[in-house]
Amino acid sequence: MDLFISAYSLIVGTIIPFLFVLTIVVFFHELGHFAVARWCNVKVDAFAVGFGREIIGRTDRQGTRWKLCMIPLGGYVKFAGDENAASVPSRELIAQMSEEDRKTAFIAKPVWQRAAVVAAGPLANFILAIVIFATLFMLMGKQGLEPVVEEVFAGRAAERGGIQAGDIVREIDGREIHTFGELRQVVLMNANTPLVFEVERDGKLVDLTVTPDSREKEVFLGERQMAGDIGLRGSSDPQYLVRIKYGPLGAVNEGALETWRIMEGTVNYVWGVITQRQSADQLGGPIRVAQISGQVADLGFLPLISLTAVLSVSIGLINLAPVPMLDGGHLLYFAAEALRGKPLSERVQDVGFRIGLGLVLMLMVFVTWKDIMRLVGPSS
Repeated sequence: MDLFISAYSLIVGTIIPFLFVLTIVVFFHELGHFAVARWCNVKVDAFAVGFGREIIGRTDRQGTRWKLCMIPLGGYVKFAGDENAASVPSRELIAQMSEEDRKTAFIAKPVWQRAAVVAAGPLANFILAIVIFATLFMLMGKQGLEPVVEEVFAGRAAERGGIQAGDIVREIDGREIHTFGELRQVVLMNANTPLVFEVERDGKLVDLTVTPDSREKEVFLGERQMAGDIGLRGSSDPQYLVRIKYGPLGAVNEGALETWRIMEGTVNYVWGVITQRQSADQLGGPIRVAQISGQVADLGFLPLISLTAVLSVSIGLINLAPVPMLDGGHLLYFAAEALRGKPLSERVQDVGFRIGLGLVLMLMVFVTWKDIMRLVGPSS
């Protein structure tokens, strides 16, 4: 019975929320590719959510096979003339096509159309995030405590940077700060990175440079990781409670800004990891995403939708990385083709795809290993 309860809890509490979030993000990513491909008169052979054997599917009037596959960890759109789901062109298939069919092959389209089709996937992820955030802001607005500093801890980054008790943080690196939660979010993602704080002190604005330390902190749902910390405490006085309401246009604007902030923070964090200014503790793979999905689902449907928006931005950014096999790698090839006036040789492209596959597999192994280490916990 205990085993049954544990299995039920795993499926309902973790796997289903994870698949819900991932399926939405993947579907809209592939829908972006699909919509622009149709607009460019590219024949789409298959639109798949998941990989492996087909579970259920149907073929539409344009000959596209829409299908749900057995391994629900991704998806793809396969164009006419592609060798596989990674949009690697097959010269043999194209050679066997009739002249009329060849006109609708992806590889036969002008380079700008191919680039538009590829870029549409990540763009769809960003649009999805903006729509979700805008909807949440319009329905609920924002609420939090004004970023009033109540206490500055001795010897910590805030004190070294000149922040004093009673200061009100108005901006960080040009970003307006409305709540203490926004302040904390910026600091967490910028360990060892100088930040310009604009604070209000005695009715005047003062600019201060503060470099967050890297310390072990509780960053998400009780999990402790190395992250930015400046050593101060905000006021909990109810008089500083702020509520911000948004109309439709304001909500869309704030949704776009929130999406941009996540993109900017993610890029800065990844660059920090590469330059060894940041810890790689916050990196995670499918296991970690599944864990977070289950934890957030316990908080309610709206937090889970919010997580979907964050994950959508992450998937869009990952796919824009200039690595063959990913959308960014294809765009890199297309840029080279546009500059040279002709495509790169088949051999160069093939070597690039193999290197890209190796890099993607190594990254997956790395983040999965980190996920497993989190589950096992620190060694005694």
